[in-house]
Amino acid sequence: MSPAEVRIHWSALCVHQTLTGLSQVGSKEACLCYKKSEACCPWLTVGQPVCVSEKPRGADSSVCGLSQEKQGRMAAAHRLVIVRHGESSWNQENRFCGWFDADLSEKGLEEAKRGAQAIKDAGLKFDVCYTSVLKRAIKTLWTIMEGTDQMWLPVIRTWRLNERHYGGLTGLNKAETAEKHGEEQVKIWRRSFDIPPPPMDKDHPYHKIISESRRYKDLKPGELPTCESLKDTIARALPFWNEVIAPQIKAGKNVIIAAHGNSLRGVVKHLEGMSDAAIMELNLPTGIPIVYELDADLKPIKPMSFLGDEETVKKAMEAVAAQGKAKK
Repeated sequence: MSPAEVRIHWSALCVHQTLTGLSQVGSKEACLCYKKSEACCPWLTVGQPVCVSEKPRGADSSVCGLSQEKQGRMAAAHRLVIVRHGESSWNQENRFCGWFDADLSEKGLEEAKRGAQAIKDAGLKFDVCYTSVLKRAIKTLWTIMEGTDQMWLPVIRTWRLNERHYGGLTGLNKAETAEKHGEEQVKIWRRSFDIPPPPMDKDHPYHKIISESRRYKDLKPGELPTCESLKDTIARALPFWNEVIAPQIKAGKNVIIAAHGNSLRGVVKHLEGMSDAAIMELNLPTGIPIVYELDADLKPIKPMSFLGDEETVKKAMEAVAAQGKAKK
């Protein structure tokens, strides 16, 4: 049977976010849906020619003409775990947080503890940990390390993994802002790729608290932002990924990154090769560890795996998506 071009999409746990990437037929970690037809390959890449069949075949070594060598290269060489911090006090109040150093809420601490238990149950061990310089991410990491008896591990903190800087929106209630400016405008500010929110002026109530914090004293002139788009956030996070984290993973280190919704979306976009439009629809849940199996080139060989039950993950994603909606 002649190959047919199939563009593959997978929707994690059948929720609203649709990512484009690698998938394993029959995987319990993702619900596969195909734009054109069912595909029989056990391993698939976006746009790869695949055989079309009425039902999936088994994972035999010659499916669709893939050589043993190619299938070998697609085997997992590395594992990466990322986790968005647990709910913060400002998440709880539905406020734009950004670079403000909000603490974990009680719920957020419990989320981090559940994440720790999930990692422990999965038997995951790490060699090095990365996080931001904001306490909600740091405490999430501490809680996970304590819960998995790995508190002795080295932890590297960097402002480059900070949340996106929400500029003049910092401190505002998201729902009230949506009522004032409209849900679509708030979605653009929250989720657009290259449109930043209004900048934080010097008379903003949180400007001095953020700009004069000692944690940023070594930043070069121009590095401290007054607002950021997702594109800006990725631009300052990716150099750290490329120059520090990626080499550690390639060297065989097991890495965990505890960071923020937008800095982690940048990592996911980079790993998955996602479009600017697709990344707007990705909502990462708080406190739920996400596992990536990567090949030797740090490309995902199957969908991200959530260490949590399906209903919990779905509700967490929906809660994040609803934050920018006006009150009804």
